[in-house]
Amino acid sequence: MSLYAIYFNQQWVGEHTEEWFASRGPTSLAVIEEARAAGVLVFAGGLEEDLDLAFSADGTSGAMSVTDGPYAETAEWLGGITIVNVPDRAAAEVWAAKIAEGCGWPQEVRPFGHTPIY
Repeated sequence: MSLYAIYFNQQWVGEHTEEWFASRGPTSLAVIEEARAAGVLVFAGGLEEDLDLAFSADGTSGAMSVTDGPYAETAEWLGGITIVNVPDRAAAEVWAAKIAEGCGWPQEVRPFGHTPIY
């Protein structure tokens, strides 16, 4: 089994009406419940859009520092992530496509380079 991160940048969501977003909630949750029932779901969640709530931590200089705001100024930021534990890339592709369809916006997929501790 291999772990894959399936995620999207908030900017990929695009402009939609409130009604459209309300219709995506049940379809998104249905895919996550399907993944849970299939035994492949490790984690799924969305991130707060308010970057004023973000903070950065650094300890690389030997001293810990925490700074308000995101680590880097950027035009895009992570909107949500799902982690699946599946047999291979083909299975990850299937789940990514289902999540993209359920959400209504594209997803990017990357395998973990090593087995993380969770």
